[in-house]
Amino acid sequence: MSLRRGELATGSAPGSALICGSVAYDTIMVFRDRFANHILPDKIHMLNVAFLVPELRREFGGCAGNIAYNLKLLGDVAYPMATVGRDFEPYREWLRESGVPGDHIRVIDSELTAQAFITTDLDDNQITAFHPGAMQHSHANSVADAGNIAVGIVAPDGREGMIRHAAEFAAARIPFIFDPGQGLPMFGAAELEQFIAAASWVTVNEYEWQLMQQKTGWTAHELTARVAALIVTRGAAGSTIYTRDAQLAIPAAPARAIVDPTGCGDAYRAGLLHGLLHGLDWPTTGHIASLMGAIKIEARGTQNHRFTPAEFAARLAAAFP
Repeated sequence: MSLRRGELATGSAPGSALICGSVAYDTIMVFRDRFANHILPDKIHMLNVAFLVPELRREFGGCAGNIAYNLKLLGDVAYPMATVGRDFEPYREWLRESGVPGDHIRVIDSELTAQAFITTDLDDNQITAFHPGAMQHSHANSVADAGNIAVGIVAPDGREGMIRHAAEFAAARIPFIFDPGQGLPMFGAAELEQFIAAASWVTVNEYEWQLMQQKTGWTAHELTARVAALIVTRGAAGSTIYTRDAQLAIPAAPARAIVDPTGCGDAYRAGLLHGLLHGLDWPTTGHIASLMGAIKIEARGTQNHRFTPAEFAARLAAAFP
C-alpha cells in the first residue's frame, strides 16, 4: 500500500502493530530554583537535601503507551504489550478513552506499575528516580498471544522481556524494529548482535548510536548489512536513515513552540511504524516521523497532543513541500 505525500491512511490498515515496551506513570515536579544552589560539591558524600516543589503533575507514559497513542492518532491499530501493576486502572481508562486497545496489557497484582519520579530545576537539570515495578515481569507476555500483527517493535522494557519478544518476533517471522533506548546499557556486544540479527530495522538516538558502536565495533555500513535500515535521531538536527544503498538526511519539522521534549522519540517511532505498516518510501516515512516529533514537543506530557487527519496532512505538506 502506498499513499501520496501529505495523505494519512484511513480505514483498516494491513494488519496491526504490536508495541512491546513499558507502560509507566511519570510524576513530574518543578523546583523553582537551581540544584547547584543547594548541593555543595564538597558534601556529595553526605548528601541530605530536600526540594520544595509546588508544581507537580502526573502523566501517562512509558514507551509502549506513548507509541501506541501516537499510532492511534495516525489512524492505525496498535496493541501495547506490557506488564502493569495493581494501580493501573486510571491508565486503563485513559487508553480506553483514547481508543488504544488494552488486550495485551497484563496486570501483576503483587506489583505497582512502573513509575518515574522526575524533579526538574530552572536550568532544566533533572534528578530522576525510576521504579520498574511490574515492568520486571514483561517476559510473562508472549508475542504469540497477539494475532494479525504485520509489524512490531521491541522498545525499552524489562531485560528478559526484551530478549524474549525479539526472539518471538523472529520465530514468527514478524518484522520488527529494535529500539533499545535507555535499556541499551543492560546488554553486551553479543546480546546486541543477537537482537540486530533478529530485527528488520534498528532505531536509536545519537548518543545511543555512539554507545552501540562502542559495544559492537560496527559502522553504519556494517550494521545495515544486517538490517534493512538504521534510523538515528538527532534532536533539533533532524534524523538520518541509513540503508544498504543510501544515507538519507531527514530535517526536523518546524515546531510552533518548544514546550516539552519528553516523548518526542516515541512519537517519531510511531511515524516510522506508520510508514512501515503502509509501505511508504523512506523519505515520506521520515517526514511523517519528523512531524510527529514536532507536534509532540508543542505539548506538555507525552500523550496530550492531538490533531485531525486534515490538520496533519496540511502541516506535512507545508513542512516538506
